[in-house]
Amino acid sequence: MRPVKRRLKRWGCLAVAFALLLFGVPLGVIAIDAVTDVKSSVTGAVAAVAGVPGRLLVAYQAAEKSLAERYPSLKGFDWSVLAGIAKVESGGTASGHKVRADGTLATPIYGPRLSGSGVGGNTTAMADTDGGRLDGDPHGERAVGPMQFLPSTWARVGQDGNGDGRKDPQNVDDAALAAAVYLTDHGKRDLSRPAQLKQAVLSYNHSSQYVQEVTGWIGHYKKTARQDPKTAVKATGKAKTVIDAAMGMLGRPYSWGGGGPDGPSSGSCCSPGGKSGAGIAGFDCSGLTQYAYARGGIRLPRIASQQAGVGRRVPAADGISALRPGDLVFFGFMPGIDASIDHVGIYLGGGRMINAAKPGTRVRIEQVRTTGYSGGARPW
Repeated sequence: MRPVKRRLKRWGCLAVAFALLLFGVPLGVIAIDAVTDVKSSVTGAVAAVAGVPGRLLVAYQAAEKSLAERYPSLKGFDWSVLAGIAKVESGGTASGHKVRADGTLATPIYGPRLSGSGVGGNTTAMADTDGGRLDGDPHGERAVGPMQFLPSTWARVGQDGNGDGRKDPQNVDDAALAAAVYLTDHGKRDLSRPAQLKQAVLSYNHSSQYVQEVTGWIGHYKKTARQDPKTAVKATGKAKTVIDAAMGMLGRPYSWGGGGPDGPSSGSCCSPGGKSGAGIAGFDCSGLTQYAYARGGIRLPRIASQQAGVGRRVPAADGISALRPGDLVFFGFMPGIDASIDHVGIYLGGGRMINAAKPGTRVRIEQVRTTGYSGGARPW
């Protein structure tokens, strides 16, 4: 086993070394109490667009970014297309369906059996194609998940949107990316052209009324996003440079020990929860902050707890309202003791931050929680 001090340099987000030195706490206890459970460090995202649950908006925007990287010549596709489809298909997953931190629905969504009865607009009976594996119905076919995929369609276009190695139609990250691939026909359609947007929506449901409803919601979300003041990050100078750099990494996978001033990189093995970053080009929380601040000409230490000592400290006692866009924002398992800080993000304003949360997720926008809040730092 490598010396503890050397390993901790790769951990980035964690200050376990200082906890060991100062408090004599066994590593296993720290792993259980402060590291492995994401809910102890970050919670659900705040909606930046009225009417779109924040966690879903993160999934839609990550899918938009992933698709643009996959198909550089893609035109006309953005997150509002996914929001419009989801609104009509499943009510935007806003009512009665909690979304877990990893993007999986706490309660799965299953449509009615497509028996040709007319329920849900279906007038053609469809035979079972998956033996009930995805839709829970071995005797017929049902659409599944927030984007309401047929099992047969999911078998063709299912995606792993959150990088956990699974393709799950009940996961909003996976379903959003799959819908993006499907609607754009693998990047071939130009959705800036009304005729091709109509064709894309019709491929989901061959109904003129459906097209009207979906395109109406697409237009609504685009207009709302332009008008909603929460979407605008009020930052200037180095703060704006830092935020723009971090926002440019939205959708990048979490990699334990990964990332740094030069950008995303493969991480190492292993997190206290047993997750390896080896082979995953991305960021852990402090790797992301190192990268973003380096764009602004500021070099940060590798470990989150050490980053708290850079620049002007924003005390936790002053509350979240004391933070300014571009500030580092910290969380620890012993609030008030900087050595216990185990997570860091970049404050955006409006109670939101951008961060690399945990293995199996991607860089995303989330709400700044109050539990474990350990203040901030202003490095300039």
